[in-house]
Amino acid sequence: MSVADDSTDDHGHHLPAVEDWPKGFGEASWWPFITAIGAAGFYIGAALYVLGRGESALVGPMVGPGVFIASTFAFLAGLYGWVYHAFVAAYWSNDGGGSTALRWGMIGFLGSEIATFGAGFAYYFFIRAGTQWSTAASAIPDGFLGSLVVVNTAILVVSSFTLHFAHVALRKGNRSRFLALLVSTFVLGVVFIGGQVYEYYEFIAHEGFTLSGGLFESAFFGLTGLHGLHVTMGAVLIGIITVRGLRGQYSADRHTSVSTVSMYWHFVDLVWIFLVVVLYVGSVA
Repeated sequence: MSVADDSTDDHGHHLPAVEDWPKGFGEASWWPFITAIGAAGFYIGAALYVLGRGESALVGPMVGPGVFIASTFAFLAGLYGWVYHAFVAAYWSNDGGGSTALRWGMIGFLGSEIATFGAGFAYYFFIRAGTQWSTAASAIPDGFLGSLVVVNTAILVVSSFTLHFAHVALRKGNRSRFLALLVSTFVLGVVFIGGQVYEYYEFIAHEGFTLSGGLFESAFFGLTGLHGLHVTMGAVLIGIITVRGLRGQYSADRHTSVSTVSMYWHFVDLVWIFLVVVLYVGSVA
């Protein structure tokens, strides 16, 4: 089946149709809506978790974690559908049309991401400015700003350069250099994720960090976990364009999804640098 044609519609739009799932355009796609519901569920789950603590709890202790876990599945499902819709199905054979719309769509998405990360950093600044910080700071382990953080930061910064120059090589028609740098970016992203998982293991197994351990632990896992989720999403996107690149689906004139994924990856890298300065350096300074 093909996407419904609304060119003859007097009102210029149509309702979602069966054949539009998940390859429809505009209002015919439900994936951004599902993703937004999952993202909102994170905050609702966190609020319910707080309300479920203590003797005067308003809800059961497992309601908040249950909502959070369910929201995670909804968020990831929505992201998968959105990625498939935007970067696989609609642009698998045609990467030239709609480039301006997709770039503006990515800019709008990154704007919402700034608000999401801003809420997390606002929470951290709130506890830093409060009287409870002296107690929360006691949980910061020795060597919190260690070599692993420095190496991971260097890896992510280098990956931004490799992706940038991969895009430059594609625009210049150098396909072999483009593919080599693209694969390098993907590998660097996976290594960064592995480094963050190892850091979590070290803190949980040897430092006694837990999600419910205190204000600092919740801020640490919340901010780094949110960023890690975005890096994972970026690695998936880079993996998709890598496969497409290996199949010869990009050229100097057809590179819309490469440029939009680059925008996303550079944004994630900038957030990590800000996070390192605020959370890691700011905690030990």
